[in-house]
Amino acid sequence: MILFAKAPVPGHVKTRLAGEVGAGRAAELHRAFVADTIAKLCEFKDYADLELHTDIPTDAWSEFDVARDLQIAGNLQLKLFHALRRALDAGRPQAMILGGDSPTLPHAHIRRLLASPADVALGPCEDGGYYAIACRRVDPRMFAGVEWATPNVLEQTERAARACGLSLERGDLWYDVDSPEDLVSLAAEPNLPQNTAAVIFARRLPAPKRPF
Repeated sequence: MILFAKAPVPGHVKTRLAGEVGAGRAAELHRAFVADTIAKLCEFKDYADLELHTDIPTDAWSEFDVARDLQIAGNLQLKLFHALRRALDAGRPQAMILGGDSPTLPHAHIRRLLASPADVALGPCEDGGYYAIACRRVDPRMFAGVEWATPNVLEQTERAARACGLSLERGDLWYDVDSPEDLVSLAAEPNLPQNTAAVIFARRLPAPKRPF
């Protein structure tokens, strides 16, 4: 399993959230989301190994003992294909890439993608994208024509993969946390993971009292 994550640099991550909560807190949320995702994926160590691929060098998430690498330069489709191809070329029967924007993604959703016999299994998001892609075969044209950061990413990826002769499976629906509305939905969940809860509820805690 490969977790793609941007370094938590204020102003460069979660920019839609930043307009509502500020660039600093948006970066804190991103850092927390990724930390909780790493912790969750570490629970799958009996099924698959885990690598963290960041866009630039960063010491963020150094509390986790996971292999790290840098994403190659280029657009998202190049980054995805390169990481998937390299993992499969290394002898793995399946390669999965996940994003760090879904900190409450259920374990069952991940397990379903890992168990898929399809060449390409996609975990769909409510915004028209996907939270993960798991591949047993890849093709250089499998992302051709995909308009990233639009509501059409999932359908266009499926169309391109089918055009390459790859078999497909669509997993269970979940959501990314990209907008203020998504953050409201996240905060309403009853069992938030530790790091995410700490950031979301930090400002709701009473200020510490000063000693007299």
